[in-house]
Amino acid sequence: MAVRHRNPGIRPHPTIGQWLDRAARAAFPATCSVFIMLLTLAPFGVAGQAVLLPAVTLACIWFWSLFRPAAMPPPAVFGIGLLLDLLGYLPLGVGVLTLLLVHGFALRLRRFLAQQGFALSWLAFVPIAAGAAFLSWALVALLTLRLVPIGLAVFQAVLSATLYPVLAIPLAWAHRSIAEAEPG
Repeated sequence: MAVRHRNPGIRPHPTIGQWLDRAARAAFPATCSVFIMLLTLAPFGVAGQAVLLPAVTLACIWFWSLFRPAAMPPPAVFGIGLLLDLLGYLPLGVGVLTLLLVHGFALRLRRFLAQQGFALSWLAFVPIAAGAAFLSWALVALLTLRLVPIGLAVFQAVLSATLYPVLAIPLAWAHRSIAEAEPG
């Protein structure tokens, strides 16, 4: 029995340029997130600049998981979480678990939040960022067997919630500019 296609006809094979374009569009969210992470660690001479790393990473994962989930699959989130652990001097697995949980929440809420405006996605991010900060705090305390000051988790939650709009605006612009081209 022959398999019937929904759209019968001759389909040309994609050219190398089309294939590279699709690959670049698919890789952009993860690549952009890693670039922003590395940018937070560049030596700009700003005091306390390293504390931006977890907040920026969390905001990127939330944004791309909401608006381009196919381009931010769990293996990419895992890799970004591992990079966060290594760059942020965290016990291995803290960033991975935290980012994968945030990714899962974003996917769960995606159908609703992607249809709403920016304000609602930001309001949904605030408790997620707080939960992620306190989870990271608890995991670091547990894995290092030291009591870490709770103020660090509070600061991280506030910083993440505050930085999200700053990052979401250019990320939204990038999201619109890399939208899939019309099939032709």
